Amino acid sequence: MQSAKATTLQLDITSDLQRWRTFLAIAELGSLTRAALFLDSNQSLLSRQLNALERDCGARLFNRTGRGVTLSDVGQRIFPHVKTLLADAEQLEVEIRGEAREPAGRVTLGSLPSISGPIVGRLFKQIRAQHPGIQLKILEGSSGQVEEWLADARVDIAILYRYSHAVPEQEQALASVDSYLIGPVGDKLTATAEVPFAALHELPFILPSVPNGLRNTLDAMARQEHITLAPVMEADSLPLMRSLVAQERLYTVLPIHAVWQEVQEGKLQAARIIDPPLQRIVSMAFAKAKGPGRAASAVAKQIEQIVAERARSGMWLSTQQA
Repeated sequence: MQSAKATTLQLDITSDLQRWRTFLAIAELGSLTRAALFLDSNQSLLSRQLNALERDCGARLFNRTGRGVTLSDVGQRIFPHVKTLLADAEQLEVEIRGEAREPAGRVTLGSLPSISGPIVGRLFKQIRAQHPGIQLKILEGSSGQVEEWLADARVDIAILYRYSHAVPEQEQALASVDSYLIGPVGDKLTATAEVPFAALHELPFILPSVPNGLRNTLDAMARQEHITLAPVMEADSLPLMRSLVAQERLYTVLPIHAVWQEVQEGKLQAARIIDPPLQRIVSMAFAKAKGPGRAASAVAKQIEQIVAERARSGMWLSTQQA
């Protein structure tokens, strides 16, 4: 019978998890100053911890720039493993404290700005009431950024748009969303309930810059329908797009939930695009590097319920209606 041996590690990574928490905060925030504020620490202490960590690893983990720091090649490779390590350590602490009966811990949600609005406020309220042990962290970004966060396990859950008729196998379709032509108050074109896609020909648009899922789909459909899309401005900021449509009498294309409040208040107009329609699927995905824990699963369940509520209000179609 083989004698038992204690587990040995060349790097004693479990001896000081705080240094790895420092690494994670600096990597996510891109600045020692912001990381110090987030960790309620001081920049000099974080700098010493980081220098000690790099000495232990025998490699530079960050590249220093004039604007802050970015992960080095080594830092990028170990980032998802460190995130998993700290998540496991957090779950171990919960287990030791006997709190594992209820989901607990931090859940990071990555989302597009146009989706966050209808979901996040309600999600916070429901999580706070039903699962007080769960802490939410919300990251907003472009579709490319959210995809990158998902691949690198920087987020536990991602909410994305998919422009095909089906979502990838590992994702869950939450709702089907129509696209609308958004115009200023008093505009004749968007005063009607529906507008044909051909009517978008040479309108003064403000649209997201390429690469972007919506922009790519719009450009492809324009070529197919033999019309010209003429953006006079490109912007990746949703608030900026909404304000310039109203102030400068431009047009854009958005899902109705992105301008729901503005339309209800009479600040913008929206006409559903038809012939052909431009639809997208709201999809939910979990980080591939690890399966969803109890806390992430609890948050996902709440997201499903919120989407169903919004579907009943007419904001979008449920997957059963689509």
